[in-house]
Amino acid sequence: MFRTRLLSGIVLVIIALALIILGGNVLLAGLFAVSMIGMFELYRVFHIEKSLLGATGYLAAAIYYLNLIFPFIPDVEVFVLGFLILVMAVYVLRFPVYKADQVFAAFAGMFYVAVMLSCIYQTRMMAGGAYIVWLIFLCSWGSDTCAYCVGVLIGKHKMAPRLSPKKSVEGAVGGVLGAALLTILYAWIFQEQMKLNINYMFMLAGISAIGAGISMIGDLAASAIKRNYDIKDYGKLIPGHGGILDRFDSVIFTAPCIYFLVKYLM
Repeated sequence: MFRTRLLSGIVLVIIALALIILGGNVLLAGLFAVSMIGMFELYRVFHIEKSLLGATGYLAAAIYYLNLIFPFIPDVEVFVLGFLILVMAVYVLRFPVYKADQVFAAFAGMFYVAVMLSCIYQTRMMAGGAYIVWLIFLCSWGSDTCAYCVGVLIGKHKMAPRLSPKKSVEGAVGGVLGAALLTILYAWIFQEQMKLNINYMFMLAGISAIGAGISMIGDLAASAIKRNYDIKDYGKLIPGHGGILDRFDSVIFTAPCIYFLVKYLM
């Protein structure tokens, strides 16, 4: 099991490296594919993955991603409200085929997966994004590793015993501090390429610390949905890891956090 998990993790990292280094439309296409799979996994929890209601979510995600390349939506509110109206139209025209929780899952799920993951692309495309984008993964996967190590060594106080009994407060603190330290190290190595002074290095460390804290919310939110609907994993696409949502649950929350913090603070 460990070998399978390790090998699939290595393959996943290689694919992520390739997509992010290439950037541009290649990265966007990769994220779109990941989003479609992630939405399918989430919609499957609510039994709408192959329904007309689910199709409205897939269509909205496709329109949103297309708009990132060829901006044609004049206002984001037009997109949000248009999607809501479309979902509600399917609800009322096919009543009583769908339940209210399925309708709102279709609506929220598109933003939860597709829109939030698109922030990886948007971060990559900003000035200095070729380097800043890696903070998303330092805050999610890096902090998760640090939290696990600290939790194993000194973890005593449970952080969310009903959702994730193995997570501790000490581990959470270790994850946040670990993400900040990893970012300082990363910024120091690439300070010339990123054109950073000491103040910006510590600002990035603070941003990463915030991102690490929010990544834990993403992890626990995905766990909460699984607990509510009594499922172990969202899928089996990644051997030893589960589905896309099992592996990217924290990245989903970290991506918009890093994108907007860097955009408005740096």
